[in-house]
Amino acid sequence: QVLLAESGGGLVQPGGSLRLSCTASGRTFSAFTMGWFRQVPGNEREFVAALSWSGDMTYYADSVKGRFTMSRVNTKDMVYLQLNSLKPEDAAVYYCAARLSWVLTAAPESYDYWGQGTQVTVSS
Repeated sequence: QVLLAESGGGLVQPGGSLRLSCTASGRTFSAFTMGWFRQVPGNEREFVAALSWSGDMTYYADSVKGRFTMSRVNTKDMVYLQLNSLKPEDAAVYYCAARLSWVLTAAPESYDYWGQGTQVTVSS
């Protein structure tokens, strides 16, 4: 069992930045591939980024590539998502997810554990 808790969401103006954090507890954090997803009410959950257990392999959705950066600190059981150059269409609830596999994937059904989400609002 892994418990995930996101934080760091909020209201930001277009062009602004936020850093989301995800704290993990339970099983050995370093064994998990981690992912970030987002969801707008009425839409399916959308893949944002994934990061290997070692932190040396990343996978980003085209819509965020070059603007968002995912990282992790295994010694702190933490994973981060740096959001830069935010656009109104980035507004969503952002979820942290974990899967016990070394394969990076964008498929939400492949992730075993999920946090409760943190709201990001992009508006002037």
